[in-house]
Amino acid sequence: MFSVAKDKIKPIISVAVDGNEEVLRATINNLKEPFLFLKKQDKLCAYVTLNNHLIEKMEKNNSAIEVLLEQAEPIESICHLSEHISLPILFQIIGEPFAIIRGEDGQQAGYIRREDVLAELFKQENKSVDLLKIILTSIPMGIFVLDKERRIINCNEAGLKMIKSSRDKVLNFPAETIFNGERINTVFATGKTLLNHLEITNEMGVLVDYSPILNYDNEVDGIVIVVQDLPMVEEMAMEIEYIKDLNKDLNAILSSIYDEILVVNAKGELIRFSENIIQDFWKVDLKELVGKNILELEDKGLFTPSVTRLVMESKKKVSVVQETNNGRKILAVGNPVFNENNQLDRIIIASRDITETTRLKTELKEMKKISEQYKKELDDFKSKDRFLKKLIYCSPKMEKIINQARKIADFSSTVLLNGESGVGKEVIAQAIHQLGKRSSKQFLKLNCGAIPENLLESELFGYAKGSFTGADKNGKEGYFKQADQGILFLDEIGEMPLHLQVKLLRVLQEQEVIPVGSTTPIKVNVQIIAATNKKLEKMVEEGTFREDLFYRLNVIPLHIPPLRERTEDISLLAFHFLQQLNERYDRNYHLTPDAINVLEFYPWPGNVRELQNIIERLVVSADEQAIDAEFVSQFLSFGYEYKKMKPVITRVIPLQEAMDQVEEQLIVMAMNQYKTTTKAAKALGISQSSVSRKYQKILSEKNINIENLSTH
Repeated sequence: MFSVAKDKIKPIISVAVDGNEEVLRATINNLKEPFLFLKKQDKLCAYVTLNNHLIEKMEKNNSAIEVLLEQAEPIESICHLSEHISLPILFQIIGEPFAIIRGEDGQQAGYIRREDVLAELFKQENKSVDLLKIILTSIPMGIFVLDKERRIINCNEAGLKMIKSSRDKVLNFPAETIFNGERINTVFATGKTLLNHLEITNEMGVLVDYSPILNYDNEVDGIVIVVQDLPMVEEMAMEIEYIKDLNKDLNAILSSIYDEILVVNAKGELIRFSENIIQDFWKVDLKELVGKNILELEDKGLFTPSVTRLVMESKKKVSVVQETNNGRKILAVGNPVFNENNQLDRIIIASRDITETTRLKTELKEMKKISEQYKKELDDFKSKDRFLKKLIYCSPKMEKIINQARKIADFSSTVLLNGESGVGKEVIAQAIHQLGKRSSKQFLKLNCGAIPENLLESELFGYAKGSFTGADKNGKEGYFKQADQGILFLDEIGEMPLHLQVKLLRVLQEQEVIPVGSTTPIKVNVQIIAATNKKLEKMVEEGTFREDLFYRLNVIPLHIPPLRERTEDISLLAFHFLQQLNERYDRNYHLTPDAINVLEFYPWPGNVRELQNIIERLVVSADEQAIDAEFVSQFLSFGYEYKKMKPVITRVIPLQEAMDQVEEQLIVMAMNQYKTTTKAAKALGISQSSVSRKYQKILSEKNINIENLSTH
């Protein structure tokens, strides 16, 4: 017996469930304790644990009492105590958050929280009362308590014996050094209990349950691991023959640990079985099998394999998973028992139905497989997204080209890319590959004009071993075979010799290749993307390119416009190349607006490749971080008579209209570059007043109002 400290007894603050709403809210606002009691007809009927979430919910709801009633717990489950408590009563207190204290007159004098009772118990100088030790030693199974850091903070002697260890090797050590770390992590992650997990090592063989310790916020604060010793079960089973008087009690104990226990003699005949059996496994009443040989059941196909037969053959402990003809899975552990002459006397079989566990394990594998598939698809999407971000454009013409590439990517049709040198034909080919179903397969590229004619055939189609002098003795796979299921990009297709055009046509029509020096065709599934900067139609007319091959390649034609026809992309590409160079060389160069204007008016005969080279040349040569128009012009005029370049008229128009267009372009270009009419007039070689007048006219025609035009 020990006494409860009176200063730990809290007053019972209660409200009537049919009382005034304002009184209720005022009571809650003034309440400093976590528990609010509810009365009905002046009698306590329930209690509510207050927290921030519940208070917020009441504030949002017009009826606070409705919210309280939803969360209320009945008072009947709470124990009522006097001021003196006996030790067994503590076990009742532990199950509830508090207990109600009755005074000497039998009336409810207040309540005391469970924590205060336990704290008071530990304070009192009564060394004979060690509550936690009493609780742990009262449990016949092994108990291990884990904290949030997954360390073992307490255990009982039964558990230490089962794992064959001592306190100094267990306490405050990570639990995963003894138990399954993956299951521990699963309980912390899900808050769910894991039951009946067999864990066998060289040191121990136990059956383990993992149960979470949840706090008031339903979060996992720790884990209780319950351990049952398999060898102990087997020892108990072996004593069945000698303890007949305790057979009923022993069967009850065994049934609480295993689903089923069988005792078989050395001949395989069933002697006895536990009360608890696996349902729908035997298909017959086990009572009818007593005295009969259960090896015959395997022969009849009832289940396989027979653990009895395996133990009789090996004379050793055997663990197997049996499968019945209806698909159920049973974990059976057979343990031999020998007599004083070391002869097999009994076989104790402990069985457990693991059908559901196996099903869950299979489902988990399937889920992992699906997750891996989703991960792969997500990686593909990310890869495509990263590639698309590398495509630098904003012009409508390139937008149209990319949209066409998206559509083409869903098919395996042959594509012919046409455009000037340096426009980015290979980039478009890579886009078709990345956006399509073949993105996970090979993308090979071959420049038909960069390989000598005598080697091009063997590179494309491969060759058999011993085909010619100097060839690899094992032969070689050509580009078509290497790109099987993928894409082969043939650049400069117009440079391919006529005799190879015939073989290429066969590959496109028959989807097969014949290596050099072989007569055996090899099937291939390759999408061809060809590219050229030549007019193949003209080459067909001149007889330098096969007409049938041209039409076979020209299934999906794509014309990549030159850079001068998509000036909107020039500034984007220039900034992109400049940023790459700044990052590579740790610089901070930038282009001024007038420099961008100069770049946009330049015709770019070398297209994107030339632009990239010019930007690199500017970065290498620049002395200032700001790269202006004058500096850019020096490099653009190099190799071209840029300042003397004449305007090119692409169609016949009236002479005056052409003159007006040239005049307008020159004036706008000069004003964009020099900003003032005085400097623009000097560059154009006309008067300042002429520039001012003509520029105002141009702006007015474009509906642009300019005030106070600068003349300086």
